[in-house]
Amino acid sequence: MLPGPIWLRIILLLILIAAAIYALFTWVFPWVDGIVNPIDVTVDQ
Repeated sequence: MLPGPIWLRIILLLILIAAAIYALFTWVFPWVDGIVNPIDVTVDQ
């Protein structure tokens, strides 16, 4: 559990959630996008 009074816990929780979302958008999603959607795909018409 997070330390401190309830208002501090809420602030810490929001900071942790923001850091996790930032990490996902910065490193995880681009890495997964490179695996799932290869760039060198061609489509014949």
